[in-house]
Amino acid sequence: MTNLLHPHRLGELTLPNRVVLAPMTRARAAAGGLATPSMATYYAQRATAGLIVTEGVQPSLLGQSSPGTPGLHTAEQTDSWRQVTAAVHANGGRIFAQLMHSGRVSHQDTTGLQPVAPSAVPASEVFTPSGPRPAPVPRALDTAEVPGQARSFAEAARRAVEAGFDGVELHGANGYLISQFLSSNANLRTDGYGGSVANRIRFAVEATAATVEAVGKDRTGIRLSPGGTFWGVEERDVPELYAALLTELARLEVAYVHLEATSEEAVLTGLRRAWPGTLIMNPTLPMGPKQTGRAEADHWLGLGADLISFGRAFVANPDLVERLRQGLPIAPYDEATLYQGGDAGYLTYSAYQHTD
Repeated sequence: MTNLLHPHRLGELTLPNRVVLAPMTRARAAAGGLATPSMATYYAQRATAGLIVTEGVQPSLLGQSSPGTPGLHTAEQTDSWRQVTAAVHANGGRIFAQLMHSGRVSHQDTTGLQPVAPSAVPASEVFTPSGPRPAPVPRALDTAEVPGQARSFAEAARRAVEAGFDGVELHGANGYLISQFLSSNANLRTDGYGGSVANRIRFAVEATAATVEAVGKDRTGIRLSPGGTFWGVEERDVPELYAALLTELARLEVAYVHLEATSEEAVLTGLRRAWPGTLIMNPTLPMGPKQTGRAEADHWLGLGADLISFGRAFVANPDLVERLRQGLPIAPYDEATLYQGGDAGYLTYSAYQHTD
């Protein structure tokens, strides 16, 4: 069986192990969506991961979901990320930026703009500067506008590479814009982007193709949550929908597909068989009752995954790779400090302390 601590070739990169830092919102960006010195320290502390995938980064102001999240759509934002990529590389790491367009999972109080979506169907509750609020009804994108939203991922990808990132991951999961187009209840369109499976995957394929054209296939990955119900999305025909999408992604030869455990294992293993390239598996439901540990990682490596992403376990354990290597205890994280801002619960977790 594949060993979690063995190397893996990913495009032009050689990963020293198969441990991936999963993208996790931490809401620590400065005003204007700027990356900060604390963010540079946070990611550099975790540079022993085979691959780091950052928190979701908005490719446009319109694509911002929550307050405190970073962007990659201005020159100032691009420059601010250089300290992060430089710190990770100085510590021997590799880092991809996750590009996340929120679509309907946003609010005017956060961006000053009415959210857009495939259809005028609101999400449930969203985060705003004054706390959780009911989601507004989004404006349905005109057909002529949709390709521009797809290209926003490519434009942000160019900025990411300019800022020193090794690549990008398109966030096609968890109820955000790409996921909304895949959905059967958030996407009620009757044009070429809605209805049939071929139409519902079109936006994801166009966004990915534009990104591949912009920065190259080896620098492009995508995260998906087959059957997930985040932010109120639902999906019909999950095996057919994702098999069709993976077929198109295989034609584009992207660096990897990153799956979340949001469907039954039989569905996910079927998708593993359908995908010929590198598969990153997130073995436990994001923010579900169980964290990913060594047992879950080994289980999915045995089922054919190439890399395993760890979320909450990496929050409180910047030395997670070494803890997994030595079989050391995994420290618990403090849920109250996940999104509160500041360095507490962000930079205050330490490596394992050995005692005599």
